[in-house]
Amino acid sequence: MVPERREDAGRSLQDQQVTDVRKAAAILLARTGLPDQLLDTLPVGGGCINDCYQLRTDQDTFFLKVNDAKAFPKMFKAEARGLTLLADHFQGAIPQVVYEEVFGDQQYLLLTWIEQGCAGPNGMALLGEFLARMHRVSAPVFGLDTDNYMGSLPQQNTPTESFADFYRDSRLMPLYKQAAERGVMHVNAAFDKLCNRLEELIPAENPSLVHGDLWSGNVLFDAQGTPVLIDPAVAYSHRECDIAMSMMFGGFDQSFYDAYDQNHPLVPGWEARIPLFQLYPLLVHVILFGGSYVRQAEEVIRKFGG
Repeated sequence: MVPERREDAGRSLQDQQVTDVRKAAAILLARTGLPDQLLDTLPVGGGCINDCYQLRTDQDTFFLKVNDAKAFPKMFKAEARGLTLLADHFQGAIPQVVYEEVFGDQQYLLLTWIEQGCAGPNGMALLGEFLARMHRVSAPVFGLDTDNYMGSLPQQNTPTESFADFYRDSRLMPLYKQAAERGVMHVNAAFDKLCNRLEELIPAENPSLVHGDLWSGNVLFDAQGTPVLIDPAVAYSHRECDIAMSMMFGGFDQSFYDAYDQNHPLVPGWEARIPLFQLYPLLVHVILFGGSYVRQAEEVIRKFGG
């Protein structure tokens, strides 16, 4: 008996996964009530933590996300809620939620397929304008009626009247505590001082509907050049959270920020607050990746709490 080569074994495993997904996809399509007949299931890129597929039917094309329901409970239910909320208030495009379900130990999220294009000369400016208008959507309190995820980490959204309290209790403290428990970061007085200073450091504004994870990888442009938002971590929060997140890894040009400011001017001094609002996603990266993110987070803590 000839041993199966490693690459052949890997291919066989992938083929089996696609076969299993194809069976699940056929069931999902049947449960939607749509008349579509599944023709093909193709693995595609779509994120760091999900397996993603393009579903081709005799009438349409869909995007299917698959993940472990036990490792990330209710992740896709939360994502579906976030996408629906964004679709109600973002003037660009949002993938439409077709169906969300859990089969056994797997969860599935079926979305409309968006054919990608390029931004065009005005694409980033349109994104800035649409984001500014979305940020005008408000709520009585900060938070959300359900928790969700920031990447692969659970994200608390406890409704809170004060943003300083919300940012401390539902954003910074849970992750800082988790990082300390893992031995990645150490509890120090500077962090406590930073938390106690949040009210004086951050200007009071009404809660804004935010995407929550607005880095360039979560922004697309469709075939018509319309801005598309994906993979949200929504909440009613401080709008500078999205602005700061957009600056962490680049990819947003000046026309985006100019258009945003023309439609919803930021409170003076916002540039100096960018690191403070980046502390939350930095702590996410500290927990997930460690490395240089630890040093960056510690620098922010010393800057505002030293």
